[in-house]
Order: sequence, then C-alpha cells, then structure tokens
Amino acid sequence: MTAWVHGRVQGVGFRWFTRARALELGLVGHATNQADGRVLVIAEGPRHALEMLLDWLRSDVTPGEVRLVVESWEPARGDLTGFVER
Repeated sequence: MTAWVHGRVQGVGFRWFTRARALELGLVGHATNQADGRVLVIAEGPRHALEMLLDWLRSDVTPGEVRLVVESWEPARGDLTGFVER
C-alpha cells in the first residue's frame, strides 16, 4: 500500500508514530518526508493490517493535523525489511 498523507505532518513526530504503529501491526516499509510537506508511507503486509494502518493514518489521534490521505494498492515488491523513517 502506498499512502500520501497531506496536512501538517512534518516536524510533529508523525513518521515516528507511523513507524511504531506499523511495527505493532507487523508491517514493513517506510515513512518519508517529501519536499512539498506531505509524508509518503509505503507499507507491505497482510491486507487487514494495512487497512488498520490506513484507518489510523486517517484518524484524529495521529500527531499533527492530517487533512487528506490518498492511497493506492499494488502487489507487494517483497524486498522491504523492517519499517524505517526517512
């Protein structure tokens, strides 16, 4: 799953908390700040766990202020390990 997170999501611990939630769910991937202020989240794992992460990204308990999350679903590449912040 690829998710583009829009809003005030940089400099507020958003990537760290996304990493923590993803690891709790047993996902691999990364959360990366983008130059335009968005955060790119790429995650692989079981579909139900990915949907739980997506629900969390859209919730009102994330750090900062999420205004919009745009996701896309693609087959897993299978080459990711762990979950990192970039």
